Amino acid sequence: MKPITFDDFQTSLEQAVPPRDWSLALQALWWDAKDDWNASHDIAQELHTDMGSWIHAYLHRKEGDDWNAGYWYARAGKSFPNTSLEEEFVLLVKANL
Repeated sequence: MKPITFDDFQTSLEQAVPPRDWSLALQALWWDAKDDWNASHDIAQELHTDMGSWIHAYLHRKEGDDWNAGYWYARAGKSFPNTSLEEEFVLLVKANL
């Protein structure tokens, strides 16, 4: 079942894997929250949508690759953020609820 709130999303992190009925974007964010950058990135790079590009940008920003992140923010139609990674993560999750 898809989470309804950010708190629901956070509670789901107690599980070993994300629910299969979640969108791929939400699953990518779940893996990021579990500190599995590679699993999150593998999903995000296969999401050929604005949301996939935004998640991809966030992940490259998180790894410190601002040049690559900037490319993906542009693909997502977004400016490079001046918020914290934590704030952007919350925005991403809420945009996918």
